[in-house]
Amino acid sequence: MTTSGGRGGKAARWLGLAALSLAVSFALDLVRLPAAFLIGPLVSAVAVRLAGAELGLPRPAMMAAQATIGAMIGASLTPSIVTTFRADWPILLAAVGATIVFANLTGWALSRFGVVPGTTGVWGSSPGAASAMVILSETHGGDIRLVAFMQYLRVLFVASAASIVARVWLGGDAAAAAHVLFPPVDWPRLAATVGLIGGAAFVGVRARVPNGVMMGPLLVLAGLGGSGLFVPSLPPWLLIAAYAGLGWSIGLRFTREAIGHAARALPWIVVSILALMAFSAGLAAVLVVEVGVDPLTAFLATSPGGLDTIAVIAASTPVDVSFVLALQVLRFFVLVFAGPALSRLVARHLPKR
Repeated sequence: MTTSGGRGGKAARWLGLAALSLAVSFALDLVRLPAAFLIGPLVSAVAVRLAGAELGLPRPAMMAAQATIGAMIGASLTPSIVTTFRADWPILLAAVGATIVFANLTGWALSRFGVVPGTTGVWGSSPGAASAMVILSETHGGDIRLVAFMQYLRVLFVASAASIVARVWLGGDAAAAAHVLFPPVDWPRLAATVGLIGGAAFVGVRARVPNGVMMGPLLVLAGLGGSGLFVPSLPPWLLIAAYAGLGWSIGLRFTREAIGHAARALPWIVVSILALMAFSAGLAAVLVVEVGVDPLTAFLATSPGGLDTIAVIAASTPVDVSFVLALQVLRFFVLVFAGPALSRLVARHLPKR
């Protein structure tokens, strides 16, 4: 009886979170805030978690959301991205390198001056690949609670700022046509798409590809779409469900305990996040001058949030998605393959405590 009551209470909390997320999302969508269906669940999950609700997104649901968003990114990776990269690769690499170096310096400063313990600042300040950085930090002297808090607080800041900047920049142009949430569906093609996503995610995880659950579908859909062999079916309601899963998976990590643990360091953590965002905005200004992209495209391309969240915002905004994803994907791969080594290098120059 207790188990049943517990399950009933948990189901009620999930229904409450879903209802709140829908209400906030539609309210944000009414003012045409880009990525409203990501930001709504994210802030709702933070509010519900801090109110004391004990909820955690089941791992299969979180993986399904990540895989679907990976597929969405992959479907957006047209051959024009390769063209973009080949045309502008020196400045794209320079922008990625500068962002990673600056982020590591701010992390080093947080650890060097005792704001956070051990190598926590270095891992927590890494501008992307959040899950990988959280996992790696625990085995390299970081406080995993603070690293997770720093990573996902930055994602929250960047996602919110990017959405607001996009809304302000677009002004009246943001009032696009209303969403058609349930358009006609090609069910056989949708079934094939879901099968591809699930299979690619499974192979990505089994092959130990970094963040394979997202990268598997991303690479498979990019390859098939770029070659013209298959056009995936990703209806709006499916993407909205994935956005909700991503938002909840981030927001529900903001526990009272984590925030309490970070209370003393919180002002300096926020300062470091804002400094990184300001630095990235400066890089965006350089890209506007050197490459000739519009300011909003450059801002989203250099934003130091997660690849998935920025991809969602870019997809709902009239920007050069190819350019945004070219820089974001490049930084993701550099971080996954070189970020840990660079973070360890910076950490070795911390004083022994």
